[in-house]
Amino acid sequence: MSGIGTIIHFRDEESFVASVKKAKEIGLSCFQLAIWNYKFFEDKYAEIIKKTADEEDMRISALWAGWTGPCEWNFSFGPSTIGLVPPAYRHERLRQLFMASDFAEKLGIRDIVTHVGFIPENPDSEEFTGTVGALRNLCKAMEKKGQNFLFETGQETPVTMLRTIQAIGTQNLGINFDTANLILYGKANTLDALDVFGQYVRNTHIKDGLYPTDGMHLGKETPLGEGKANIPAVLAKLKELGYEGDFIIEREISGDKQIADVIMAKEMLEGIMPELKI
Repeated sequence: MSGIGTIIHFRDEESFVASVKKAKEIGLSCFQLAIWNYKFFEDKYAEIIKKTADEEDMRISALWAGWTGPCEWNFSFGPSTIGLVPPAYRHERLRQLFMASDFAEKLGIRDIVTHVGFIPENPDSEEFTGTVGALRNLCKAMEKKGQNFLFETGQETPVTMLRTIQAIGTQNLGINFDTANLILYGKANTLDALDVFGQYVRNTHIKDGLYPTDGMHLGKETPLGEGKANIPAVLAKLKELGYEGDFIIEREISGDKQIADVIMAKEMLEGIMPELKI
């Protein structure tokens, strides 16, 4: 059964426990666990995470696995710094994703998500073939452990995402469908993208935003319902496609406004889901 959740980062024990408790308090049932620093992929942190989730009766929907090194969320330096696409960082980040897979196994998490980067549209480019080769290595190892690798949408067109999945060729590939990122990066209309790769969606980030208005910076994220994502239509399309995963609310700000916007998004989803029999 689909749940409504949010993203909770593990940066230290105190803030993590407080965030899980707050998510439970506002009525969420699950969360994506986000870890960017591989130093936390240790048994003692797995025990803390599992104990906290069990005590609060909060299901962990997926592991969002980040990586170390530079990254700039823009169009000028993003292609050369984000994910596995940049050759300078690929080997080390691949190593860290193998560590994330081992860590997820300790927690019984099957789905691992990350941003792969600005995947080139040209399938003959060295960056495309190198990225595909690295991911095929990772995905074959994950497949043996019953795990799925999920691409977070955003930095590539929908057909490039589909092409990459087909090129890798393993049976454990999926998509973490961020309902704003394709808009924020100027890559596609969110609803139309599902016609291209909807069959691969296994998890979501429920988010909203506007298209870019200059050539160097992403579009602006907005509270749910104030952007171009058309959440009611997207949920209806996901239902049509047979999606049974969770709806993970993401709001990339902090403080009281973030909590208020997550609550508002939760209420919006609760108003839509019964009508669609989700």
